Amino acid sequence: MSLQQAKGIGKMVSSAISKQIPHFQCGTQSVEHSMTAQEQDLDLIRRMASGDENAMRELYAAYGQRLFAYALRLTNDPATAEDVTQETLVIAWRTAGKFRGEGRLIAWLLGIVHHTAIKALRYAPASQPLEVLEETAGGGNPSPEDQAQAEEMKRWVRQGLQDLSTEHRAVLELVFYQGLTLYEVAEVCKCPIGTVKSRLSYARQHLRGVLSRSREVWR
Repeated sequence: MSLQQAKGIGKMVSSAISKQIPHFQCGTQSVEHSMTAQEQDLDLIRRMASGDENAMRELYAAYGQRLFAYALRLTNDPATAEDVTQETLVIAWRTAGKFRGEGRLIAWLLGIVHHTAIKALRYAPASQPLEVLEETAGGGNPSPEDQAQAEEMKRWVRQGLQDLSTEHRAVLELVFYQGLTLYEVAEVCKCPIGTVKSRLSYARQHLRGVLSRSREVWR
């Protein structure tokens, strides 16, 4: 597949993302259950390196939501996050042969997202207010006071996240939402593991303080 074709798939991805990222429906046969997740990832990336277009679609189906979520957390802007995700897939297609399987595929992909997003932010206008995408709890019928308190706490958390630097938000996202180890986060962010630990500690303390202040308001 040519670079133009890869970009074409990237555009389809961008369109899908705008519809809350439904998975592509791929016509390929499923991988045998006997393969481990790591083996499936290696098989997928080898197929991409050999020019298998279906592998590109399968990569998006497996990881597209997580890539977009991380891009959105860094950029605070859905349109920019779409562009970053599209560019990440194009880069993954072009450099698939360089992935040696020494770490997890998701960590490699998030590393591409990270550096693509940071590059985009350097040339972007002033950041929009952070929109935290949250699932609403479906059970129960909270009282008006409970609803008001929940909305107020969400506002505090949004503001708390907005007050953090991109680097601190990145570490929180990678550890708590993406499930990466501290070592993997260090690889993604290209910084020493000690720096990851200090950023994570600072971000957690900051959000604890935000939540503590929000609770005091409602006492």
